[in-house]
Amino acid sequence: MNHLAGKKIILGVCGSIAAYKSVSLARWLIKQGAELRVVMTASACDFITPLTFSTLSKHPVTIDISGESGWNNHVELGLWADILVIAPVTATSLAKLSLGICDNMLTATYLSARCPVWVVPAMDLDMWKHPATQRNINQLKNDGVNLIPPVVGELASGLVGEGRFPEPEEIGKIILSALSLPDAFWMDKKVLITAGPTYEAIDPVRFIGNRSSGKMGISLAENLANKGAQVTLVLGPTQLDVHGSEIQLIRVESAEEMFKAANQYFKSSNVTILAAAVADFKPANYAVSKIKKASASMNIALTNTPDIAATLGKNKSEDQILVGFALETDHEIENAMKKLVAKNLDLIVLNSLKHEGAGFQYDTNKITIITKNNIRQDFELKSKVDVAEDIVNAIKAYSN
Repeated sequence: MNHLAGKKIILGVCGSIAAYKSVSLARWLIKQGAELRVVMTASACDFITPLTFSTLSKHPVTIDISGESGWNNHVELGLWADILVIAPVTATSLAKLSLGICDNMLTATYLSARCPVWVVPAMDLDMWKHPATQRNINQLKNDGVNLIPPVVGELASGLVGEGRFPEPEEIGKIILSALSLPDAFWMDKKVLITAGPTYEAIDPVRFIGNRSSGKMGISLAENLANKGAQVTLVLGPTQLDVHGSEIQLIRVESAEEMFKAANQYFKSSNVTILAAAVADFKPANYAVSKIKKASASMNIALTNTPDIAATLGKNKSEDQILVGFALETDHEIENAMKKLVAKNLDLIVLNSLKHEGAGFQYDTNKITIITKNNIRQDFELKSKVDVAEDIVNAIKAYSN
């Protein structure tokens, strides 16, 4: 399916070793149906040829404000686009963008653009962490520019750390989500989502938790916000960023904190999606000082945490929709059905740890959705961005 059919995208490419990955990003965007124009800085041409991008996009690549054929109209180009994506953006270009320095076609196009702008930095660890770079990033955020941050990995210098260019497909999916059209069904809906793990403190250092990354719940929140829903995301401890300033983000740590936040917003929500992996147990007693290895056997007495799904299910009104998740290792369908009934859910999303690439930490998931009226849908392994779309569509179908 051409998800980006009719969408006009400018891809800006700066002089980074990661510029070669922009070719894959360009190919992905075009494959999704986007109409693409590429603007390169002069230094980017040292890493990848303009011919590569012009061959892919079927349009000339713009580099200079003026060329052999005359003046390149950056104003017209900036007004043409639905979105401007600068990937990769270097430390130098970040500084120019943040200060409004207009000395090349890309910075001129940026200053003329009236569309959303996304930047994807790529640079060495120390350059990324430098206060000057972070100051420029903060200024751009204040100016309304959206950031797709670099990831941790091996860098061109041989160091390992934050600064690596994300995988092109992941960048593309974020852009796809940002360009999603509002859906009239969701425009007046208030949606509450819980996501991520909870950490139950043993002492000031240790905790009981799980491997949930929060990716699934964040993908749901971003999907629904792009469709026009008013989204409140109650998010447990995670290193992931949430894209979308319109999402009301409430960060919590423990099951008790998540329980209180969910209760606070549940009554006014039309749809609640409980995607969080809430710890079922917590230490019965909290040690105010770190427990020393020599002074204790670390036998920990446990007690139950609040059952968020059961409490909300008990208090749910007839016009509210409550969606739960079940992560199972054995008797998956049977256990999911039991939870669906016991918690008074309308739909349950089942994922099994038996499927490679599904469950915690992965960028993909394989799910089965079961409704209260016993309609079952099985889905193949997909990215969590695509899984979020399947879940959102299932909720909409159930509502109708």
